[in-house]
Amino acid sequence: MKPIRLTAHAESYCEDRGFSVREVEEAIREGNWQPAERNRLECRKEFPYKSEWHGKSYNTKMVKPIFVEEADEIVVVTVYTYYY
Repeated sequence: MKPIRLTAHAESYCEDRGFSVREVEEAIREGNWQPAERNRLECRKEFPYKSEWHGKSYNTKMVKPIFVEEADEIVVVTVYTYYY
């Protein structure tokens, strides 16, 4: 499979949104790709969380990368995280 690269924008949100590069890579490699806005792609993957995020407890974290598949690599534009 092609290498996965996070843009500076996407990587800058790792701490703020609580995801890791490993989780993004797993989501892309294991998730179902769907069309997204602006000719991009998205996928989702749930991870067990069982921890606190911003003072509230959650059991699950979903990581949703938005990316573009280029000829030689997959470029992650941004990543959203959802806690529930």
